[in-house]
Amino acid sequence: MARLAQIGRDEAAEYRGESTQPVASHAALLGVYLALLAVATLLTRAAGRELAEEVSVKDLVTMALGTHKISRAITKESVASPLRAPFTHHNGQGGPAEVMDEPRGEGGMRHAVGELVTCPFCLDVWIVSAFGLGLVVAPRLTRLVAGSFSALAGADFLQLAYARAQQEA
Repeated sequence: MARLAQIGRDEAAEYRGESTQPVASHAALLGVYLALLAVATLLTRAAGRELAEEVSVKDLVTMALGTHKISRAITKESVASPLRAPFTHHNGQGGPAEVMDEPRGEGGMRHAVGELVTCPFCLDVWIVSAFGLGLVVAPRLTRLVAGSFSALAGADFLQLAYARAQQEA
């Protein structure tokens, strides 16, 4: 086991090169993600829940829009900054009603979590996994949450379009 751990450290060091990329912390976060997914899957199976034969296009679109909005809210909205604060520092304004936070530290778990909570693309995987599990465990609630955030994403685009139309008028 010690030999395998050393091989992992050597590979991480070679991958990382001169950067401070927290490869070991990313591996740990990936492990947490996979462990949570495995436990949730086992509990779902133990409860007798079965996967649907297929996911509807409506559910896919709703989940995509909802995932987009939730990840943007967590990673970019000013009011969500208390969730990010232990892992990030404020780095100015971003897009409309958004801030730009950056991960704290030079590597390590704090930095890795900071990367996760400032990257909407990274957080998307966690959120869409929760939605997928939710469709099995609590489909009505999942559709309500995904639908609500999908509507919010649509409202955001309408706000931006309205502001753009005002500027052009």
